Amino acid sequence: MMYGYYGGLGEHSIWGGLFAVVLFVLLVVFIVRLIRWNSMSHFHHHHEYKENTALDILKERYAKGEINKEEFEIKKKDLNN
Repeated sequence: MMYGYYGGLGEHSIWGGLFAVVLFVLLVVFIVRLIRWNSMSHFHHHHEYKENTALDILKERYAKGEINKEEFEIKKKDLNN
């Protein structure tokens, strides 16, 4: 018996469909990861990544009002020694 081009729903059509879905999902995941990687490397390349030094943290605490000017000056002097 010949069923023609679209014969019956045999195992080939089911596995082919699953393969196409899996391939599509993998392609989407790859593209998303590529975009994320590219944007992160672009960010780090063009924007200097700087760790906060102790003096930077001290300045932030003073700016937030966590310490007063006297404490700031004492700690700053201590850090510079």
